[in-house]
Amino acid sequence: MSNAVPSYLTAGDTIGIVCPAGFMAAERIVPCVNILKSWGFRVRIGRTVGGVSSNYFSGSDADRLDDLQEMLDDEEVRAILFGRGGYGLSRIIDQISFKRFRKSPKWILGYSDISLLHAHIYSNYKIATAHAPMAGAFRDGGLEDPYINSVRNLLTGSKLSYSCDPHPFNRRGEVEGVLMGGNLTLLAHAIGGASDFKTKGLILFFEDIGEYLYNVDRMLYQLKRAGKFQKPAALIIGSFTDLKNTDRPFGKDAYEIIRDIQDEYDYPICYGFPVGHVKENYALKCGMEYRLKINKERVLLEEV
Repeated sequence: MSNAVPSYLTAGDTIGIVCPAGFMAAERIVPCVNILKSWGFRVRIGRTVGGVSSNYFSGSDADRLDDLQEMLDDEEVRAILFGRGGYGLSRIIDQISFKRFRKSPKWILGYSDISLLHAHIYSNYKIATAHAPMAGAFRDGGLEDPYINSVRNLLTGSKLSYSCDPHPFNRRGEVEGVLMGGNLTLLAHAIGGASDFKTKGLILFFEDIGEYLYNVDRMLYQLKRAGKFQKPAALIIGSFTDLKNTDRPFGKDAYEIIRDIQDEYDYPICYGFPVGHVKENYALKCGMEYRLKINKERVLLEEV
């Protein structure tokens, strides 16, 4: 069963932009603000965008919490688009109040570190969110970019449908289920905590960036040992980019690691889907019903 769905946006609605994790220079969101306005939306910029900081974060834990909390509670803000991810939500997520958000849900858009927020909202409140490009991914002249435009399509209520080329490791099949997932590191990090979620019957997706190959292997085994691979309806594997190896090579790339761990299961699996820390990163509605078709010619993921 799908989650509750926040209201879709129309011209004149306000989108808030905040940075709940890593620091981001204010000028980096200018292309995003221009594009959002060209789509007919108003934009409210949080204090953590270009906020005063002398370290990695966009502000102190208290500053980042307050900025996000204000956007969550403000009824005029109809969606929150995060500037960037990085690391930091783990430090504040247990202090966030979702009381007003639960009564009046709004779209939460982001990925990477924001995956923890998607997982937390899915696990605790059954409200749909959006795994999507963030403000830092918008570029001047990006109005024709299909991945950026997928954000607009999601916000305005279009039924989402994407396809990609087949991969040699794919396991064919057709399933329907609730789509949920995000960054592999954050999914593993959530296990055993208040943001953990059950994967039975889900179309589960994940991606990652910048990890050592042995750590990808370790996190996948952590998910396996926690039972996350026992009964999903299917898996979608996104991009694994900028991975690092040890002096003595691990011996497999990321997709080979995933393939070997998945060998004992029989549900459909798609590799190379356009989601992750790359330009080819489609907006996806987490917590909503999708149909996944994997055959010899192509892969199709469509909202039901």
